[in-house]
Amino acid sequence: MPRAVTLFLCGDVMTGRGIDQILPTPCIAELHEPVVSSAADYVELAERANGAIERPVDHAYIWGDAIAELRRVQPAARIVNLETSITTSRTYEPKGINYRMNPANIGCLSAAEIDCCVLANNHVKDWGEAGLLETLISLEKAKIHGVGAGRDIGQARAPCSLRLPGGGRLLIFAYGCADSGIPRGWAAGPDRPGVNLLPDLSINTADAVCESARKVVTEGDLLIASIHWGGNWGYRIPDEHRRFAHRLIEPGGFALVHGHSSHHPRAMEIYRGRLILYGCGDFLNDYEGILGYEAYRGDLAIMYLPRLSAGNGELIEARLVPYQIRKFRLNRASKQDVRWLREILARECAGLGTQISLNADDSLDVRPS
Repeated sequence: MPRAVTLFLCGDVMTGRGIDQILPTPCIAELHEPVVSSAADYVELAERANGAIERPVDHAYIWGDAIAELRRVQPAARIVNLETSITTSRTYEPKGINYRMNPANIGCLSAAEIDCCVLANNHVKDWGEAGLLETLISLEKAKIHGVGAGRDIGQARAPCSLRLPGGGRLLIFAYGCADSGIPRGWAAGPDRPGVNLLPDLSINTADAVCESARKVVTEGDLLIASIHWGGNWGYRIPDEHRRFAHRLIEPGGFALVHGHSSHHPRAMEIYRGRLILYGCGDFLNDYEGILGYEAYRGDLAIMYLPRLSAGNGELIEARLVPYQIRKFRLNRASKQDVRWLREILARECAGLGTQISLNADDSLDVRPS
């Protein structure tokens, strides 16, 4: 039996704005949105929807029931897309929505023992270059890896390297795409802080990504591509996303593609024995009480727990644990909500040759059809 490696992956972790306000040391609440001028308004919306939130909460509060599952599973690596800037900067980008969390609240990431924060997304520079630089410094001080953004293009492109139990490395490469809303001006340069922004999703770009990865790979390494791509709502998987992901797996050699940006979970595919997550959905957000997209159930979040062969990265099993975000906290989803989620994912995955089954403990399994 080959040695197996279990990972924890999720989509967007949005600890800024309303969530930052309930943590012990919030930023000033000032916002520059078209309608909302205070982050405290998002707390009020959530409380109107689901009841009072006693505050300040401790740093572990937001993870709720997910903490127990992580302790039980003990994944070899814990990887999130951090969809906020960790800064007190007041120099905002005039883009409509700006997320920031006070660096004093970074304990909320340490409380879940997060190993790697993907930063190649459309909110990491919401508070300018100063905000990005403070984010990098804050993560470094907390001994949490950041990947996909940096002080220059070299740092932005460099993978996160994590040692695996029993030997070998997990190499996480992070990329951003303009179709997720990342401004092209945010791309890192030789002397410019920014994100690792892909020029497009062409085959030539995929091949360049794979060639760059090969230069740092040694025997025993497992490669993950974490990509911030696509719009926020809707289930359609663009053809160029599928072609790009397939190319990374074969001939590229990536063991898993970790896609995110959508506010709700999208379809998954098992291609050549490797897992592709096209859209992991939000894992933590401050959207309670906001109306307009209720049919997508953005309050339902998924903990992705793939188990891979440490030898070649082939998928052994993929277990999903559903949660509901309520009072800015992750709570195990009800049986009714788990069944709704299974039906939606089964419908969307069927066309990709993937089936979703329900387990007795209200978790889900992903398998080839």
